[in-house]
Amino acid sequence: MAVVIRLARLGAKRKPHHRIVVIDKHKPNGRFIEAIGYYDPSKEPCFMDVNADRAAYWLSVGAKPTLTVKRLLKSKKIALN
Repeated sequence: MAVVIRLARLGAKRKPHHRIVVIDKHKPNGRFIEAIGYYDPSKEPCFMDVNADRAAYWLSVGAKPTLTVKRLLKSKKIALN
């Protein structure tokens, strides 16, 4: 099973916020495996909360983050190795 870490959009029209989720790559709109964080770009400064232990676990077992999630994890200083 190919697993990715990506953003799942929540919120109302023009007021987006996102959940950082671990999901099967082949079911982009399906149920996610685990929610590991939250990202709200509409606040100043942008609010982000990530469970670093779970993110590190999923990265260690082979989950591939999207480019946006990779940038967000780097900003929180979570190792991507």
